[in-house]
Amino acid sequence: MDTQIASNTSKYELNKKILSVVIFTFFAYLSVGLPLAILPQLVSQQLQYSSFIAGGIISVQYLATLLTRPKAGQLADMLGARKVVLIGLGCCGMSGIFSIIAVFCIDKQPALSLILFALGRLCLGAGESFASTGSTLWGMNLVDRTETSRVISWNGVATYSAMAFGAPLGVYLNGHFSTYAFAVTTLVLAVIGFLLAYRKPTIRVKVDTKIAFLKVASKVWVFGAALALGTVGFGVISTFITLYFNERGWPNAAYALSVFSIGFVFIRLILGKMIPKFGGIKVSLFSFVVEAIGLFFIWGSTHISMAYIGAFLVGAGFSLVFPALGVEAVKQVETKNRGSALGVYNAFLDIALMFIGPFAGLLIPLIGMQDLYGVAGVITVLAVILMYFLNKNAQKPI
Repeated sequence: MDTQIASNTSKYELNKKILSVVIFTFFAYLSVGLPLAILPQLVSQQLQYSSFIAGGIISVQYLATLLTRPKAGQLADMLGARKVVLIGLGCCGMSGIFSIIAVFCIDKQPALSLILFALGRLCLGAGESFASTGSTLWGMNLVDRTETSRVISWNGVATYSAMAFGAPLGVYLNGHFSTYAFAVTTLVLAVIGFLLAYRKPTIRVKVDTKIAFLKVASKVWVFGAALALGTVGFGVISTFITLYFNERGWPNAAYALSVFSIGFVFIRLILGKMIPKFGGIKVSLFSFVVEAIGLFFIWGSTHISMAYIGAFLVGAGFSLVFPALGVEAVKQVETKNRGSALGVYNAFLDIALMFIGPFAGLLIPLIGMQDLYGVAGVITVLAVILMYFLNKNAQKPI
């Protein structure tokens, strides 16, 4: 009994340490979630631009994240995670400022408004990159290496619970206050997060050598490629689910984002311990199967309830993909280079999200909004196949 109590206390203290820093990921991704259900409609309806442009405005954030993610990992290794988190929260604050000005220009200067929204998305992408990478490495430096999956899992819980709360919060603020509300809230969140992070002490891991980007990429690319394939489901839901619901005449599109995130967080909390037990490759294989089923559910939905079920399954399936493959990725490098490995690994996710919006925007006029989710399901099946062969090779005797 005493051993069990001590074990529970130890886990409590461990989780408390991790949560004390991944909260900054929560602040960053709450800012990401706020405009997700607002911005596509705002660009396509109020600014009168095409679905391609609407998807591009969402995706430009991921371009910035892609460009800054490797640098975020390197800086976290060299300068310390705390400084990188502060840079990220500062970028989130700049996004709020650009978005406030963009809303002011909607009626007077639509083109300028679009440019300002794009600048805000670029800042938000950089902020997401620095804050999330810095928070993850900060947490990893606080605990033993055997707890890597726990840190990545909690970071993911912070990410998607923030987005689950952020999307409907953005709709609520927009409906009860004004279009300015989501932008002002983004700025306020950045200021609060910055002040909290500034007051915390930093922990640095001494770096004796600087590992080359291509060397890191050669070690982790296969796990990043699988992550990119699995990210397509999240990308088409986060970018186009509101437009899909509008096309079908269904209300409460923001709740689909919340249902996705609920499925994500629920599985992450309940089944996160499966990663060290069964290994990242096997867990990812099963997860991709569930995600593909969810996308096919949305594709074949004839009622809003089916779409919600599909969104839940996509979230549940995608939930363990990032930490499972992330654990396998960081195993490939030494402790002193984990920040760089995380940066490269995350870059594959950013590449996928950057291209999903524009490509899907081009596909929609050709195949229709509903069939987009069928295509995403097929792409996720490719991830299942990749993980099947990785698992098969991993089981071969050396």
